[in-house]
Amino acid sequence: MTIAVDNWIEQIRAGDIRAISRAVSAIENRDREAEEILRHLFPFTGNAYRIGVTGAPGTGKSTLVDRLAGLYRGERKTVGVIAVDPSSPFTGGAILGDRVRMQSHATDDGIFIRSMATRGYLGGLAQATGDTALLLDAAGKQIVMIETVGVGQGEIEIVRLADCTLVVLMPGMGDDVQNLKAGLMEIGDIFVLNKSDREGADRFDQQLRAILQLVPERNGWKPPVVRTIASENKGIDELARQIARFRAHFERLQDRPAREIAHWKEWLLRLLQSRLMERVVGDHMNAAEFESLATAVAERRKDPYAAVNEILARAGLGDKS
Repeated sequence: MTIAVDNWIEQIRAGDIRAISRAVSAIENRDREAEEILRHLFPFTGNAYRIGVTGAPGTGKSTLVDRLAGLYRGERKTVGVIAVDPSSPFTGGAILGDRVRMQSHATDDGIFIRSMATRGYLGGLAQATGDTALLLDAAGKQIVMIETVGVGQGEIEIVRLADCTLVVLMPGMGDDVQNLKAGLMEIGDIFVLNKSDREGADRFDQQLRAILQLVPERNGWKPPVVRTIASENKGIDELARQIARFRAHFERLQDRPAREIAHWKEWLLRLLQSRLMERVVGDHMNAAEFESLATAVAERRKDPYAAVNEILARAGLGDKS
């Protein structure tokens, strides 16, 4: 490890905002130093409590995260926020609007906020999100909140990363019952009915609670419904109380180690997949060759299975039977 990287790691451990920001950029850009930094920081992780926040666009997730962050800072807890924004399928760019929405914390050294683009990664989470959560953990953040893109059915990736998953809903989004079938009911530890001053909130609340009665308990936990008006900072105290209840419940059951093992199994498989892709495609086939192979498949001159076998054979991983 070079002296420069060693100093960088020390600055991250000390909570230096600029050092953390540079490290997140290195992670996103997949710079050579990023892995070295994460490997040396890994022994200092495992202390942060990860809160996932997901739900459909327009439900007020960012405002909710902003208010929760403010509450935790009022309790003198250090906070990290990772806000995953959708990226353009054409340019790869993203609006990264949470930097604008959370400007009230800009001068607070006890909170670190970073938006990142999905860069086409499915499941609502950027590929670098997990690494960034580790980084913030090692930097001493006691609470790490991860806000996902929020597009519906695909938002289950967050449950593999978060200790507690909040599903944010709101009344008045068309067919309320249909919205409750959007695949989020099975992953929510706490359901947040935000913008609960809107018309139809009471009916939506009743529907939600009725459906949750049909959801099996997980280790004795029945997901509660918390009504909030995040824009007015209403209900945030109760939401924080329910998060604390959930945390205490599963810590009493000593469930976190089992969830951590499941989390790392997923992480290792994903990392292995990424590394294999880099080595098989990146090291043994250039972009033009890959493009040519894809063209052959598109023109039906080659089937996709034969194409994949050809790539594997180039990497020395072909069928040896």
